[in-house]
Amino acid sequence: MAETVLFICAHNDDQIVGAGGTIAKYAKEGKKIVTVIFSFGEFALFHLDEKVSKKTRVKESKRAAKLLGESELYYLGLKEGHFKEGIEEKDINSKIKAIIKRIKPSKVFSHSMDDPHPDHRDVYTFTAGLLEEINYKGDFYSFNVWNLFLNFRRRDLPKLVVDITDTFKIKVEAFRKHKSQQINAILPLMWNVYVQAVMHGFNNHVRYAEVFYKIR
Repeated sequence: MAETVLFICAHNDDQIVGAGGTIAKYAKEGKKIVTVIFSFGEFALFHLDEKVSKKTRVKESKRAAKLLGESELYYLGLKEGHFKEGIEEKDINSKIKAIIKRIKPSKVFSHSMDDPHPDHRDVYTFTAGLLEEINYKGDFYSFNVWNLFLNFRRRDLPKLVVDITDTFKIKVEAFRKHKSQQINAILPLMWNVYVQAVMHGFNNHVRYAEVFYKIR
């Protein structure tokens, strides 16, 4: 049976920015990649009808997932900026538990507690609490999105370094699949994608790398 890795994120491009090269590498190695996304991210397309914006973002997300090699993609449909209420109202705890029980992931990746985006921090807090509650035995890692290199409270934690030299171009191409986010995300974050990959690569003697902090 193939090893399964779970990614839990707030929006449908977060896992690409934070771990896209690793996702593509793991998929090439035969690992099964399952991604759970808390929201549709429709607020980023506020000028469009809500149904149209959701459809657009899901379509882009599926294209990116196919390119990265993700096996399963789930949307929880929570409203941005209201994750705490939505988690309780939609019983997200039970839904994620059911997914973990079914796929039995060896690793779980999610946001960093140092990320300035409130939705990202809410997802981290939820994920950390749930894994503690179920006494998860695998590894739990955090990735950066908007916090760049800032992990003030996690400097003492072990790190997982992944050489993404062979999959960095796939990461960039997958991120660009989110064409509707050209102004909101791609332009503001693309420099971050390159800078982090190059700096982490330089520090670890490879061309491009992604670094994750081990939470548990």
